[in-house]
Amino acid sequence: MHRYLRSRGCFLIGAILVSLAGASSAFAGGNPCNPCAPKNPCAASNRIDAKLVTRPAGSKLFAGKPEDLRREGEMLWNSKSLSSNGLACATCHQSNAAFNASFAKPYPHLVGMVKERSGMKKIALDEMVQFCMLAPMASKPLAWDARELAALTAYASEVQKHFKPEPGSTAAPKNPCAPANPCAAGKK
Repeated sequence: MHRYLRSRGCFLIGAILVSLAGASSAFAGGNPCNPCAPKNPCAASNRIDAKLVTRPAGSKLFAGKPEDLRREGEMLWNSKSLSSNGLACATCHQSNAAFNASFAKPYPHLVGMVKERSGMKKIALDEMVQFCMLAPMASKPLAWDARELAALTAYASEVQKHFKPEPGSTAAPKNPCAPANPCAAGKK
């Protein structure tokens, strides 16, 4: 019952703020029901411009030896050096997990988080790496011909080859951003 009242209370507070201050400015200071949303690197409210993650026509990934790129990609996957907030690919994908079942499908394909935040209906694997650079890693996209982008894409492709979704599972994986959420239990 308490959870029900709390959620109804947030709705009412939001409705009152909208009616008093106008929809455009009511939430300028953040969501009163979730004051931590602006600090959460995975918060879905942050829109991403699709142009930032869409590979320009005619551009090509860095070409290198596939095994070297995969090895370098694995190191980068586990490194926090590319982010501005201390996250690595492995932060969300610990032990190469926390992928939706669609990760097993060939790219380009629909990725829910990408559609919600950028409106893109399909995304290629290298573009997905760029998307993750922006959110949740809070960094800038890599240059399209950067060795790092080619390496991360090569490693993600290797991870994808060995990914097996749970049979019959339609549930989303556990929230991979919970460990990075500054308001998660014990982090306030």
